[in-house]
Amino acid sequence: MDKLEIIEDKIGVAQGEIFIKIWKVSENRSSVALAPIILFHESLGSVALWRDFPEKLALLTGRDVIAYDRLGFGQSSRLEHPLQYSFVEDEARSILPDILKKYAINQFVVMGHSVGGGMASICAVLYPEQCQALISESAQSKVEQVTLDGIRVAKENFKNEKLLSRLAKYHADKTQWVLDAWTETWLSDAFANWNLDEYLVQITCPVLAIHGENDEYATLEQPRRFVDLSQGENELYILKDCGHFPHIEKQAEVLEVVKEFLSDIG
Repeated sequence: MDKLEIIEDKIGVAQGEIFIKIWKVSENRSSVALAPIILFHESLGSVALWRDFPEKLALLTGRDVIAYDRLGFGQSSRLEHPLQYSFVEDEARSILPDILKKYAINQFVVMGHSVGGGMASICAVLYPEQCQALISESAQSKVEQVTLDGIRVAKENFKNEKLLSRLAKYHADKTQWVLDAWTETWLSDAFANWNLDEYLVQITCPVLAIHGENDEYATLEQPRRFVDLSQGENELYILKDCGHFPHIEKQAEVLEVVKEFLSDIG
């Protein structure tokens, strides 16, 4: 069995520092040439909220796994201004290049959960020669009514101090900013027409779109868009009896489908 070296690091970017965690697979014949997997977290997420998924993903696929806290989240620098409406594209354009340079990464795989799937898809477009595959999980590529309804319910629920305190375990004094960055951005009229159409049609690498059939924040049209609009050899995988967090709710199944998808990818 491969062994993992776990590395925690911080790298400087234009607006502060981002916290990075790497699950590095021992170099051997089965893993040394494989492109690492870069993870993009969801709107309330962080490295820690991936839980044990990155470790298991690295061990099962034999690939290094890299996760990081976006600026304003987790252990990365706080942001004083509201989230920009271009934040999905900005992540791919502004942060990924620093990560690739820091760790001398040439080829890679991107995987994103929820809005992180949108960020990952733009990375695939901006780096078509380097990005070997895209995995979207519970990802959105446009604003749906079910998304807005789910966010409104969550916003009301977070008025419960106990729920907010649980989130604070991961974001500390940035917690209210994190919550507002999600709810106020997505519920804004200015964000109503946001979509990834111009990017999805430019994706040429293979795409695996994973989605729970009972997702609280998106219909099944969302994963179908990732598969149907992009140009590569794509797979759609719908999990039964699963909501918005497949890597937690159906972890073993998600790991197996990702392993199979990546089996023929360098």
